[in-house]
Amino acid sequence: MQILTIFPEDSVQWRRGEDIIRRRLAGYELSFAYGVANAGPFVSDAEVVLSFTFLDVYARAATRLRWIQGFGSGVNRLIDMPSLDPSVIITNARGIHGRTVSEAALAMMFALARDVPRMVRAQDRKQWDVFPSALLHGKTLGVFGVGAIAEALAPKCRALGMCTNGISGRAHAPGFDVLYPRNKMLDVVGGFDVFVLLAPLDETTTGAIDRAVLRAMKPGAMLINVGRGGLVVESELIAALRDGAIGSAGLDTFEIEPLSPDSPLWTLPNVLIGPHNAGRHDGYVDDVLDIFEYNIACYRDGRFAEMRNIIDWRSPVAKDATDHTA
Repeated sequence: MQILTIFPEDSVQWRRGEDIIRRRLAGYELSFAYGVANAGPFVSDAEVVLSFTFLDVYARAATRLRWIQGFGSGVNRLIDMPSLDPSVIITNARGIHGRTVSEAALAMMFALARDVPRMVRAQDRKQWDVFPSALLHGKTLGVFGVGAIAEALAPKCRALGMCTNGISGRAHAPGFDVLYPRNKMLDVVGGFDVFVLLAPLDETTTGAIDRAVLRAMKPGAMLINVGRGGLVVESELIAALRDGAIGSAGLDTFEIEPLSPDSPLWTLPNVLIGPHNAGRHDGYVDDVLDIFEYNIACYRDGRFAEMRNIIDWRSPVAKDATDHTA
């Protein structure tokens, strides 16, 4: 079995990832590409691909391809290929992001409450800048999209003394004091001091955080988006941040990525920007391989139906098969 791993870029993290894969998958035929553009020489021999993304030109050339294991939860960059054989199995890494994304959301919350961006700017200027900060204790958290990540985040926020509210189609979820249906968003968002976005991106959630929602929020509230960039109407968010309709924003995802150097978000003093890496951490490859090794055993034995996280990738709702639940 020839397994091709396509890393997103050449970096220390992914070089270490190659070492981990070679150690844990010893005995298999392995090939590695750093950057999807460099995978061409390997695709014709690959039976299994482990990657965040794939290309249609590779789908045409990969005549031996039988299975793609996604490195992440979203699979849009794996299935948007007209030439992909319908018999190819697609699995994703859903279920591994609760700890890391919840910690990333907390990091942004702490950074904005303590105005760490202001501290860093003052340090760059070698300026002794004394100012008051805000506490998370006693504040109200709102979460749009209550799934595995939200279930990991809510108890952490409760431990800080926060009240936890969710907006979801679910009636109950562990760690939450109360859940509201989606059609109550405008009624309840004004009560949130921190509003964290974790919903999947589909036709019902695209642009859900628009001018009406932003203007209904508290003037000092912070918005944290570690879900999907398309959840937010970016131009309206910029306007709300500029005129004080909301207090601050921590953004790890954007409508178009990478974020354009021309975007005003880069220079707004009340914005903290992440490069869509909330899900990555130092143990990420091992977490994915826990799923991958189990799936390899099922695949090798012909127990395809027992493989974890199989995606019905021809379904219109498959593209954002994440750890989030709207």
